[in-house]
Amino acid sequence: MEILHFSDDPLFILAIGIFVVVGGIIGLRLHAFLALLLGAFVVALLTPDTAIVAFIAGKGGSIADGQNLANQHAGLRIATEFGKTCGKIGILIAMASIIGKSMLESGAAEKIVRSTLKLTGINNAPLTFLGSSFFIGIPVFFDTVFYLMVPLAKAMAMRIGKNYLLLILCITAGAAMANSLVPPTPGPLFLVSEMNIPIGMMMVGGFLVGSITIVAGYFYAAWANRKWPIPLRDSMDAPLEDIRALSNKDGKELPPLWFSLLPILIPILLISLNALFKTVLKDSSDSFTEFFAHFFNFFGEKNMALSLGALSSLVLLVIQKKGDKQGMTSSVQTALMSAGVIILITSAGGAFGGMLQQTGISLRIGELTKDYQMALIPLAFLITAIVRTAQGSATVAMITASGILAGMATTMTLEYHQLYIGLAIACGSKLIPWMNDSGFWIVCKMSNLTEQEALKTFSPLLTIMGIVGLIVIMIAANLFPLT
Repeated sequence: MEILHFSDDPLFILAIGIFVVVGGIIGLRLHAFLALLLGAFVVALLTPDTAIVAFIAGKGGSIADGQNLANQHAGLRIATEFGKTCGKIGILIAMASIIGKSMLESGAAEKIVRSTLKLTGINNAPLTFLGSSFFIGIPVFFDTVFYLMVPLAKAMAMRIGKNYLLLILCITAGAAMANSLVPPTPGPLFLVSEMNIPIGMMMVGGFLVGSITIVAGYFYAAWANRKWPIPLRDSMDAPLEDIRALSNKDGKELPPLWFSLLPILIPILLISLNALFKTVLKDSSDSFTEFFAHFFNFFGEKNMALSLGALSSLVLLVIQKKGDKQGMTSSVQTALMSAGVIILITSAGGAFGGMLQQTGISLRIGELTKDYQMALIPLAFLITAIVRTAQGSATVAMITASGILAGMATTMTLEYHQLYIGLAIACGSKLIPWMNDSGFWIVCKMSNLTEQEALKTFSPLLTIMGIVGLIVIMIAANLFPLT
């Protein structure tokens, strides 16, 4: 194995990057956008050209492509990764902010909360949020679920007067576990193809493991909520005065429940049906099925689906404000101003994570662990957890770990089905979310938590659920090997 110069070692560069970002935010009180951008520049400048070439080669690119990237200015490489992240989440965050603001101001969120409380009662509201986010998170991306449910959490917290942190963590727990464990989200789908796991088996296994882990997550969330009670805070996009006024409104002044649910149901149904046609009915040659497949492929694309949800929320707002165009313009402007800050921070986090990936941190970790004599299930979990913590992306961590372990899992004579290795990789991708993860910033900024509060609540929540998942998987592999 080639011996790296100490200053070129991806682990050393990672440590410097962590120091710059965490030190900048917590120590120097820099704005998160500036600290992440500074960290990205430091990592990019420390990364040797050979590492960038190796990174591109590892992704299937040519040496020439790698050299071209290495010859680019650090600022251009950072801007490219910044743009990639912004392209993935920019429209989603903008549309979600409009949906959230419109649902709060129109009274739709208040109507949903009142209807939910009638069915479940105040004491069961957090469990309702937990279960809902898990089911919605199966076909819908984590960030989309979080965007759609945050306004409901704010309205619910105002209504019951407590448990804001618990509601936020319940949303996070359900959506995060479904996103990594249950197809058709990208990570589980990649595992299915790479490790020859039947998709139905992955769906059932992921659902069962996820159901147990979110229960553990709920208990931690309840404990954290008691230990660090965080109030519903005033914010530009959701002033407490407005939420309070809506909570005191007469029920007759609120919109009907079916109309209130449309901004959430439209994107969820379109995205879910698109996923269904792509996975279950993709080989059908029936003309009727093909028509609907094309229809949902267009309208079920996540940016389009969220935009349609935003449009329905604006129609609802106009009707409730009885044609007050000035009020609607003000609401949209406020929502987009808030979204702009979140997009900048999240994209900077993506740029920082992208620069860490170009150091070759994933390959370095693969080298360190390839000869590690350990049982495959905890080894799969450990590799994924290290890569996830190092570079921030759960999906990249799952892809990296499956690339390292797929050959071992499919060629060795195992005493259990390779499904369990896939599930271990999925659970390992939950450890340890911090400031190089765009999801960390989405949760932090949209729920109005400080960085320190997110680090001691959101990060441990996902870590605990991932570890519980590993324990469940190892027990299941022994009791139900499925071979």
